[in-house]
Amino acid sequence: MKYFLGEGSMLNNEALLGIWKLLSYEVEIQKSGEIFYSMGKNPSGFASFTINNYVMVTLTAEGRRVATNDQERAALLDTIVSYAGTYRIEGNEWVTSVIVAWNPEWINTEQRRQFEIKNSHLKVLTSWRVMPNWADKGMQRSILTFTKVA
Repeated sequence: MKYFLGEGSMLNNEALLGIWKLLSYEVEIQKSGEIFYSMGKNPSGFASFTINNYVMVTLTAEGRRVATNDQERAALLDTIVSYAGTYRIEGNEWVTSVIVAWNPEWINTEQRRQFEIKNSHLKVLTSWRVMPNWADKGMQRSILTFTKVA
């Protein structure tokens, strides 16, 4: 299934302001069009956009457990995406200048996210890329849906 963002949605900084709770996280594989739930069917997380153009995003997979050893602690890195920085709006994208991230490769990079807002829901598409957590799947993009909570 191919996802595209529709027309007529709000695409400005004011519409993004606030706290958004994650409802779903899907990953689309470019080569096959396959959709998989990399963080399970019930992931959790939030995205927060401030009036002074800071954004913080933390997403976690369902079923995370407290680690009891170094191997389990290392494995937890495959079940989280977290980053923060400043953002700006360019058309139907928000662009984050990453200051801090769960993966050091993202620090000092720009992360682009296409978005639309309809009926208190934020639909987000990442650019096509190889995600560090699932590099074996090749080019992919994430499809996220949030609901506004504050």
